[in-house]
Amino acid sequence: MLSCKVTSVESITETVYRVILLPAGPFDFKAGQYLMVVMDERDKRPFSMASTPSNKETIELHIGASEINLYAMAVMDRILDQRCIDIDIPHGKAWFRENSRNPMILIAGGTGFSYTHSILLAALIEDPAREITFYWGGRELAHLYDLGELQALSEQHPNLKIIPVVEQPEEHWRGRTGTVLSAVLDDFGDLANHEIYIAGRFEMAKVARERFCNERNADKEKLFGDAYEFI
Repeated sequence: MLSCKVTSVESITETVYRVILLPAGPFDFKAGQYLMVVMDERDKRPFSMASTPSNKETIELHIGASEINLYAMAVMDRILDQRCIDIDIPHGKAWFRENSRNPMILIAGGTGFSYTHSILLAALIEDPAREITFYWGGRELAHLYDLGELQALSEQHPNLKIIPVVEQPEEHWRGRTGTVLSAVLDDFGDLANHEIYIAGRFEMAKVARERFCNERNADKEKLFGDAYEFI
């Protein structure tokens, strides 16, 4: 268990907070892994890390918390009240697989972005020219809170494509609409050589595995997501 000071809390949407932690001791993890916030001995709550292992000083979390998500809201209440939390790190087997030249697809729903963000940055550090397609789906455009950062990265890396997908678009929206999985299926006829990392609701991950493998020839061994440890 590692004690962390909360150095920054930023409200980035009505229900999402960017939290920066300063651990009291050394820590290590692989891009795409998650930590557990220790509420008590029997209550540990998982959150993906948006930062990369190359940052040895701080850890960034994106916490979606609201009155309809009291599980995460209780963690935010502790963060705001005490400015200090205990964590158990690292967890998860869906980390970034290094030393691969296969094209990569990253798929995020909502705050699943934190998982894919860590992997994206790690992949670009390893190979700035790797072919990466990043899909981020949200109910509204405002929920894609760091889209500007992603678009700036795509200008620096010509082989990085950023595809935001909005379920309930406003009138001025000229981008993709519908579900993020439909967008991937529309864009790719064959996924046999792709490494795919996905973060979102368990239902989404389950449908993604079924459709990508059955309809697009994806290799189940190259499909990564925390949900696959449970479904």
